[in-house]
Amino acid sequence: MKVTKDMGILDAVKAYPDSVNVFQAYGMHCFGCMAARFESIEQGAIAHGIDTDALIRSINDALDAVDLTKK
Repeated sequence: MKVTKDMGILDAVKAYPDSVNVFQAYGMHCFGCMAARFESIEQGAIAHGIDTDALIRSINDALDAVDLTKK
């Protein structure tokens, strides 16, 4: 698992830019938001009423799919 719920939102986006599309698909457009600078993915998901486990699963599935296309 590349991304965990304890990671900071911006840390995850910086490490895995391909995660942005998944965050946006879940309604998290908070990359410019001040809270994104200190909130974990779990905290942001809860604030937006998003199932954290589903979000993390979707992000990691998307990252795995990108990795497969690079091989």
